Amino acid sequence: MRKTFIQMVCFAQLLFGANAVMAQENNVEAQTGIVIVPELEKPGNTPGFNEQDLEGYLLVYFKDQNQSAYMAVSTDGYTFTDVNGGEPVFLGTELAEQKGVRDPHITRGPDGAFYLVMTDLHIFGKRAGYRDTEFQRPAEKYGWGNNRAIVLMKSYDLIHWTHSDFRVDLAFPELGDIDCSWAPQTVYDPVEDKMMVYFTIRYNNKECNMYYSYPNEDFTKLETTPKRITEIGGLDGDITKVGDDYQMFYVSDAKILHSVSDKINEGYKVNTTRIDPETVSTEAPNVFKRLGTDKYVLMYDVYGARPNNMGFSETSDFKTFKDIGHFNKGVMKTTNFERPKHGAVTYLTKKELETIAKHWKMDLK
Repeated sequence: MRKTFIQMVCFAQLLFGANAVMAQENNVEAQTGIVIVPELEKPGNTPGFNEQDLEGYLLVYFKDQNQSAYMAVSTDGYTFTDVNGGEPVFLGTELAEQKGVRDPHITRGPDGAFYLVMTDLHIFGKRAGYRDTEFQRPAEKYGWGNNRAIVLMKSYDLIHWTHSDFRVDLAFPELGDIDCSWAPQTVYDPVEDKMMVYFTIRYNNKECNMYYSYPNEDFTKLETTPKRITEIGGLDGDITKVGDDYQMFYVSDAKILHSVSDKINEGYKVNTTRIDPETVSTEAPNVFKRLGTDKYVLMYDVYGARPNNMGFSETSDFKTFKDIGHFNKGVMKTTNFERPKHGAVTYLTKKELETIAKHWKMDLK
């Protein structure tokens, strides 16, 4: 009898725990509109990355106020509207070891999937009550931030996502005592026929360089030891294939610089010419194409401005760049949000735009 009673109690505890988890997941879904799933099933009719099928744009960015990330969409590449009424879609408290996410980047793979990566870092963790110190480790030795995890997420519909919080230092002890792993991004490597994740690793509180690694197919972990992309140094790298070349924009001394190579992860040369037109500090370059044209937009975080904003330049040849201003101070507009930080843009089909509008109850007209 006693054994039966204990079994009943244990079953009740398990059931209560499972219900509590389900309730938490349902609450997050209701709050953000996304669903975290253990695995994805690739749709049979998933489109590849063909420009003629694309009719819209998707912007991801984050805000310092809540250390969470957002999504916004556009039908013309000029005016963007948040999908969740100006509220975050990716909650740092739910996705990150440090209860905060930063530096979101999103791209499409040739499989039609969306690949989202973010920095696991809450810079106000002490103030928010998540830790007793300013950062996870002493700033005197490891410097600002000193985070070591990156968030990996994958989706086919922008609603259902897999999620992994990946500790770079634990997976690759051969890297030694790294200060941090920052600003991850993803790009398709046609030579390896794989998605490639690249990010900044800092050592000794000063040596910032860009590294690359290849993830598993499920996009839940990195499988190869990160290697240096280039010897030129810098951080916040952004790599875009244009024709036969790879255009890399990156940050050095709080300025946007540019380099070109015919290989995705090597061969970039030093060029100290500042590309962005700002007179204050900038970071987080990202390039996207204006669909149906030969124009590319270079977007960057003008974090030195007060208030901060995104800045934009256009180019067709990656030699000359036309300043087209900031959000809501030029041709680029936002409708229901302001002060975005460290953003990235990818592309959407008409059907995907319609699905997003229906799911988040948006009017895209």
